Amino acid sequence: MSFITFERTAPLPPEEAWRRLTEWPRHADAVPLTRITVLTPAPTREGTRFVARSGVGPLSFDDVMEVTVWQPPAGGEAGLCRLEKRGRMVLGWAEIEVRPGPGGRSRVVWREELRVRFLPRAFDGLLAHMGRVMFGRAANELLRRP
Repeated sequence: MSFITFERTAPLPPEEAWRRLTEWPRHADAVPLTRITVLTPAPTREGTRFVARSGVGPLSFDDVMEVTVWQPPAGGEAGLCRLEKRGRMVLGWAEIEVRPGPGGRSRVVWREELRVRFLPRAFDGLLAHMGRVMFGRAANELLRRP
């Protein structure tokens, strides 16, 4: 498995950073060649399931995720969302933590453990690097766009 972690500081209050990062359909605009389908009714909560379909035509795959922890930031406390990846090809988990930062800003910590079925462990380093780049850019875009 590849472990991915990065942090961002956003000039947003924690509640707004949280909203931007956890409105799942917005991720489709931030990750090229990806569509998001939410499978459960709103609002997001523990048990919410969605699918990120990435790729083109027969070279596509589904990343099926379920929210297992849903604690939005409130009252000056950090928020935490944990997603379990339950697809046929993509396995692991992701956590998005949003903490209050100095001057009304937010501190975002993204942690992810990612495994792609049938991909040899020799590729873990490359997968981790690509994940940091791709998810880091997506987080930047999500935090930048209202």
